[in-house]
Amino acid sequence: MEDHLEQDGMHYEGMCIRPPSEAYSILLQVTLGCSHNKCTFCGTYKDKRFTIKDDKIILGDILFASKYMKRQDKVFLMDGDALIIPQKRLMWILDRIKEHLPWVKRVGAYANAKSIKMKSLEEMIALKKNGLGILFYGVETGDDELRTRIHKGSDSETCIAMGRKVKEAGIKLSVTVLLGIAGRAKSLQHARATGRLLSAMDPDFVGALTVMLIPGTPLHEEFRNGEFDLPDERELLMELREMIAATNLTRGLFYSNHASNYLPVKARLPNGKQDALDFIDRALKGEVGLRPEWMRAL
Repeated sequence: MEDHLEQDGMHYEGMCIRPPSEAYSILLQVTLGCSHNKCTFCGTYKDKRFTIKDDKIILGDILFASKYMKRQDKVFLMDGDALIIPQKRLMWILDRIKEHLPWVKRVGAYANAKSIKMKSLEEMIALKKNGLGILFYGVETGDDELRTRIHKGSDSETCIAMGRKVKEAGIKLSVTVLLGIAGRAKSLQHARATGRLLSAMDPDFVGALTVMLIPGTPLHEEFRNGEFDLPDERELLMELREMIAATNLTRGLFYSNHASNYLPVKARLPNGKQDALDFIDRALKGEVGLRPEWMRAL
């Protein structure tokens, strides 16, 4: 089979995204789209119907990487939710990575509450032993009313339980939260509820992004109809401050260095919390410059 898989590049379809920390990873597209694909703020996978790619295509990409990507020691499995792949096939993919890319130190993927719930703890542990080292989990908010409104598909209790399951399996957990997603009126309520969720989940990494209004999404329509009011720069800084203040991690890294944010913050909690709050306070006083609007992007 492998003799007939010679190709001149990686096989990518549609828009492809990855976490900022996976910028230098081998990007292996094993699924198309997202198994959930209902979040009101997200327009990333609207051009794709969710499917798992053919094993022959996946193996071809791995073999291409084995020849031309020997300097990259991490693999990231795209698209939006590779963990949803049935256990036997996902283990097969990890086996092929170990076989043909023996220098790779870690494999990562996106996950959601549904895909984590579908895997038993024993299966998660097996994935960890076979090279899956980190999962990126879109949390967005800890406010249950807001989770329903943005169609996250799970409540905060389930969200926390699934995150803790990842950690129990020994897999690093990186979660994302969304600044601004609650609008102006419930901004601080969202911040506090998210801080409580993060404290209960205790992830290894927290990445804060700022919601961007994407034309064609339900959230953008709400904005156009006057049903959603995006917080301004100052309100977003106050929301970020409130969220960090309400977050207590055992030893987690909280950062807001994504290009969508006005202020890049990086803090190791709990020891670095006060420094982060002081830094945001300086920004609120105008003593620290913010990222200009033209530089913000997804």
